Amino acid sequence: MNPSPEKSTKCEVSFTVNGERKKVLAHPMERLLDVVRNDLGLTGTKEGCGEGECGSCSVLLDGMLVNSCLVPVAQASGTSVVTIEGVSAHALMKPLQEAFLECGGAQCGICTPGMVLAAVHLLEKKPEPALADIREGLAGNLCRCTGYMQIFEAVATAARRRVAK
Repeated sequence: MNPSPEKSTKCEVSFTVNGERKKVLAHPMERLLDVVRNDLGLTGTKEGCGEGECGSCSVLLDGMLVNSCLVPVAQASGTSVVTIEGVSAHALMKPLQEAFLECGGAQCGICTPGMVLAAVHLLEKKPEPALADIREGLAGNLCRCTGYMQIFEAVATAARRRVAK
């Protein structure tokens, strides 16, 4: 059976990525993850499971933390997308990076971009989170290396340092 032309026709999708206006030609149901990585070359966003279970592909879509493997690129039309590359200049990045290294929160690196984006998202809303807040804020992200406690401690450490300034 041949696919209908409507399903195979690419369309132009415009959105803002990390503060820059972008236009891509893509199938409307193509995953935002694939467009970000393959068309825009932003490979910090990782594919872990491809099913929305692990959080490795997390991005901020109009300020909401989402799994980009579940978002059709057409849904991103007219939105603002922030990837891990886009938060590199964020005030939270230095304390988070330092804390992830000091606490052993970054190991193989597959989950790290999603964890860091989730931590930024959390700390913007709750600058002084309790451990329960950190657990909830990172709940959509799976890590197969650390056992989570190092990541939770890294986020708590970054939060303490930020508040102390």
